[in-house]
Amino acid sequence: QVQLVESGGGLVQAGGSLRLSCAASGRTFGGYAMGWFRQAPGKEREFVAAISWSGGNTYYRGSVKGRFTISRDNAKNTVYLQMNSLKPEDTAVYYCAAGRQPVDSTYGYDYWGQGTQVTVSS
Repeated sequence: QVQLVESGGGLVQAGGSLRLSCAASGRTFGGYAMGWFRQAPGKEREFVAAISWSGGNTYYRGSVKGRFTISRDNAKNTVYLQMNSLKPEDTAVYYCAAGRQPVDSTYGYDYWGQGTQVTVSS
């Protein structure tokens, strides 16, 4: 019912910034909570940020609070992740996901994008 496509990843030096975008197809985007997850080689996929369907509630893992901002534009069927003050440990493939509630578990999401690579050099 929902297809998600991430974009905006790339190579950046430590301390730099990137903005990731996730474009959704389907007519019910506004009714979904959205999340961002990331996965580094050899590690489990981990929660990064989530936002409620209205955009009124946002959630972040502790290591990105104050550096990353999640937002959404329902009129454009798009969710964003603004990443500032990037660190080498932020290097991972970043995935967006859609689900009923903005939870911090991969099990709470029904639809996933293909991922976009973010690499932060020192």
